[in-house]
Amino acid sequence: MTDNRCGWIVQAGDCPVQPSLRGTERADWLIIGGGFTGLSAAHSLAEMHPNARIVLVDRQRAAQGASARNSGFVVAHENPSGEELLGRSGHDYYRQSTEISRAANNEVRRRLEQLGIDCDWREDGYFFAVHDADKLEEAELRVQTLQVVGANAQFLQGRALASQLGSEFYRAGIHCGGGNALLQPAKYAKGLRETLPAAVSLFEQTEVSGLERLANGSIRARSPHGCVEATQVLVCVGPFMPRVGLQDRAVFPLELSASLTRPLTDVEYQQMGSPAPWGVLSTRPAGATLRLTNDRRLLIRNTVEYRRSDLNADALKVRRHTHVRGLQRRFPWLTEQHLQFTWTGHLSATRSGEPRFARVAPGIHAVAGCNGSGVARGTLWGRLLAEMASGSQSPLLSQVLSQAEPGWLPPSPFFDIGASLRLRYEACRAQTES
Repeated sequence: MTDNRCGWIVQAGDCPVQPSLRGTERADWLIIGGGFTGLSAAHSLAEMHPNARIVLVDRQRAAQGASARNSGFVVAHENPSGEELLGRSGHDYYRQSTEISRAANNEVRRRLEQLGIDCDWREDGYFFAVHDADKLEEAELRVQTLQVVGANAQFLQGRALASQLGSEFYRAGIHCGGGNALLQPAKYAKGLRETLPAAVSLFEQTEVSGLERLANGSIRARSPHGCVEATQVLVCVGPFMPRVGLQDRAVFPLELSASLTRPLTDVEYQQMGSPAPWGVLSTRPAGATLRLTNDRRLLIRNTVEYRRSDLNADALKVRRHTHVRGLQRRFPWLTEQHLQFTWTGHLSATRSGEPRFARVAPGIHAVAGCNGSGVARGTLWGRLLAEMASGSQSPLLSQVLSQAEPGWLPPSPFFDIGASLRLRYEACRAQTES
């Protein structure tokens, strides 16, 4: 049996447990969800409304959910698709999306500097790399495209790439800097939580099961042992809006699993060639994500599934074996005994790849859909949601809202079948990269 313990969270260390909600709380603002988006929204609201009372609730432990469990890539420059390359029909859209991604990256950097958060931040870029060179199509044009939108991009192959990564597995890749960064996600989430302003009251282990309008116009959020009555509510729960009583046909969850090794020994690290810490993203949606961390651990995430229920311990053990096989393809000397942690997490996805920003009802606003860029975009979405709910306007908010068309999802079981089949297809396409 495999314990679902996130290595990032264990390394970050625990925070004092906050009480669960009991009785009735009254607030100007209620935020539901204590991940990157909810925590960022809490900081933003406290800045914008210094005299307001803000309540933040999380159904489990704040800063220890899906946000803390991701791979820690802070995206400023996405790998462009074929139609987004320079001179193609989708390039203007890609350029506009990159402007948003760069703003999101800057928002993370601003929070780190403002709040003094230490989360192993590295801003020297990461790699888009492949084993099958044919899966990095039009590499030179791809590099040009990245450079035009402000990235420091360089094509590498063969020995030059292997020396950077300590593995002969990858045969072609693009190193992309100029904004792209890596961090320890649980340390970042913990830092946002530990620096919450005094105006924010945090309640954990508090599951909101519904929202109702009161006669005075405020909104009551119900939980098993209490309620919050607030003038404004921000819902920051990713794809799980139905849990709080909001039906939504735009966002869906993907379940991912990852493993993190123990620190490599000096001999093992030297066997790799003693490379600097790095991150690798596949050019295929279902390909593997890997990192070599600051403390010389290897992380792999090479499974992604559409599921309506969480993986159990036995199923997670099967995924762990998939992680081992993926690591051994890159580092043949590695064994399952190297793995110290294996865990699952969720990604908030939309059909179009664009977020869901919504004024669900008077006084109720929601955002979801980071689509694999949760560190940066999740942080920015929290600030922009606070701005939108406060009636503020900015060019960046307008730009994000103009692209926020997530696409409609068919009802179950049609979407369930279609999503499962699509992910199996993507897994087959990415078989050489898993």
